[in-house]
Amino acid sequence: MSRVCELTGKKAMVGNNVSHALNRTKRKFNANLITKRFYIPEEDKWVTLKVSTAALKNINKLGISAVLKESREKGIYTK
Repeated sequence: MSRVCELTGKKAMVGNNVSHALNRTKRKFNANLITKRFYIPEEDKWVTLKVSTAALKNINKLGISAVLKESREKGIYTK
């Protein structure tokens, strides 16, 4: 499975390691992802999602149903 947040679409970025001598080599900045189970009361089922920590903060603030609805409208979450 790829390293992409299923709710926000966040994924790895590419950048440079820069040494003290200003030598540059390619590197990846991976998204901070966590695999977590959520209970959706409207559908009466458990769902396992790979979410970023930023998405987890949104879920704690708004609720899982609101975040799922928003990501479905944006076309990111299709399950």
